[in-house]
Amino acid sequence: MPNVVNVRFRNRGKSYYFDPGELTVNTGDSLVVETSKGLELGECVEGCHEVPEEGVVQPLKSVVRIATAEDLRIAEANRRKEKSAFSLCEERIKAHGLDMKLVDVEFSFEGNKILFFFTSDGRVDFRELVKDLASLFHTRIELRQIGVRDGAKLLGGLGICGRPFCCSTFLDEFQPVSIRMAKTQNLSLNPTKISGTCGRLMCCLKYEQDAYEHLIKTMPKVDAPVDTPKGKGNVAEVNLLRRTVKVRLADGADASLQTYPLDRLGYTLNGEYIEPKPEEKAPVPSDLPDLSRYMSEGADSLGSRLANAMEGRGEEKKSGRSRRKKNRGGQREKGAEASERRNDQPQRKDRPEKKERPEKKEKKPEHPEKSFEKKPENRQPIPPKNREKHPVNTVRAQAAGEKAEGVEKKANYHRRYFHRGSKKPGGEKKHEGQ
Repeated sequence: MPNVVNVRFRNRGKSYYFDPGELTVNTGDSLVVETSKGLELGECVEGCHEVPEEGVVQPLKSVVRIATAEDLRIAEANRRKEKSAFSLCEERIKAHGLDMKLVDVEFSFEGNKILFFFTSDGRVDFRELVKDLASLFHTRIELRQIGVRDGAKLLGGLGICGRPFCCSTFLDEFQPVSIRMAKTQNLSLNPTKISGTCGRLMCCLKYEQDAYEHLIKTMPKVDAPVDTPKGKGNVAEVNLLRRTVKVRLADGADASLQTYPLDRLGYTLNGEYIEPKPEEKAPVPSDLPDLSRYMSEGADSLGSRLANAMEGRGEEKKSGRSRRKKNRGGQREKGAEASERRNDQPQRKDRPEKKERPEKKEKKPEHPEKSFEKKPENRQPIPPKNREKHPVNTVRAQAAGEKAEGVEKKANYHRRYFHRGSKKPGGEKKHEGQ
């Protein structure tokens, strides 16, 4: 068997076999290998090991050398050139008005060729673009159109599962995926739920397809007749992963669907009838008490024992009630005796009797001027001689005099002009008959 090493380029999913020759290569070493495009720098993902002859594609390319510091410096310089070439190519694409999306740029290790990867919905005439790029970089230019899956593989990213893309980590080749796989696995046919970032069906639909196909072969199909513990029925729904079946009974007594494990059903599969397994009884615990001596005495003796036990329990309840009553009576007696003892005890001499206790004196407030209560004894009455001179009394007297004078004037007016038989100003005397 040939001795080979696995080499991966640019941290992409697929790895290739190379002949290490007499070199001792370890996992993680950077290697300069010979390819159909010339010399390339790659990373060893698996050291020297043997593989079967039929697994090797001939002719097997060889490892030139383990990468030196100068080789790593050249690779780093090529990465910087790729970034500038990417921006320049995008500007030229816009200038020519081409319907294409640039995905990646790759410089060869020797620097004699530049490879541009792009995606497009249809064919693109990029002959003028190639001429412009050749005049800018003065080297060999190659434009390669790839699919959306290959574009996602080159760019990388995270899928809806939260992990890096399968195609950019471990997938060597893209497997064909169809919508039939989603139907087989009972998945939602909503395109947003079964499509990847690239817009195509997710590659992981292929991973479990073989397992689902095997499970389908071992379970009855929908509408197939089955025998249940409640009678005959037809299969309404099958859960492949749980190995359960929902059955619609044939008699129609119960309209709801009944769920049974597959082992409890009898059904025909590939012309052979499969018998249902009997229901397993629950194991009896080993720590239960031994009741054999009670069962040997017979049902009558056991019944009499139960009756005696119930009577004894009733007597215990009655004795408990009488005991509680006695306790209550004893507590009352003890309370009466205690009160009598307290009354018989002589009073202390140093403590006065209740009637002779002095009355409590009311405490005066510490700050009487701050008290809000109206106290007439604190008011200072105005002397009689100064009452007339007091400003408040003077104002009140004036107001009272003016009011009395106004009332007097009004009364005189009424008496003068509205008295019966009097004359109004400017008029003659009116008699009662007029």
